[in-house]
Amino acid sequence: MAKRLNEAVEIRWHGRGGQGAKTACLLLADCAFNSGKHVQGFPEYGPERQGAPITAYNRITDEHYKVHSNIYKPDYVVVVDETLLKSVDVTSGLKDSGALIINTKKSPEEIRRIVGYEGRIGVIDAEKISMETLGRNFPNTPMLAAVVKVSKVIDQKKFVDDMQESFEHKFRRKPQLIEGNMKALVKALEEVKVG
Repeated sequence: MAKRLNEAVEIRWHGRGGQGAKTACLLLADCAFNSGKHVQGFPEYGPERQGAPITAYNRITDEHYKVHSNIYKPDYVVVVDETLLKSVDVTSGLKDSGALIINTKKSPEEIRRIVGYEGRIGVIDAEKISMETLGRNFPNTPMLAAVVKVSKVIDQKKFVDDMQESFEHKFRRKPQLIEGNMKALVKALEEVKVG
């Protein structure tokens, strides 16, 4: 999606407490910042608990941006947990020129029939990828990569390099997690499908 200078790319994340949507949102903000962008990355807090629906937001621009609010008309919506489609209007305000990016085994066409969104739909089986690469269901790493691939908000090579550095710092005492997370990122970049 081509944006005018300093027009924000706005992303809204939907997930459940404990799935890492907030963490992925903040990692995207870090990567965008490292790419020279001005960023905002923040969760919407309420009475969240493990498994409860949560929302987080990213706003990414080329220059300083003075708007600080929740995002009501996002360019991209990321759904980390497909079960939220039954209880949350995830496409509320989503621009037709943007995209819905969802963790699912379904095709873009199947999701389109469920949600009625006419714009682009990106699908990725983040659970399968995380199980294959990490041995546990941590969908946030593959979802983060899917957002970068679909939105093109950050250069993919720069993103992969930044995430390698981030994981090396975060998991320096658990090197097996570095390799697994990097494999999850690369696999997700390859496997996300857009329709």
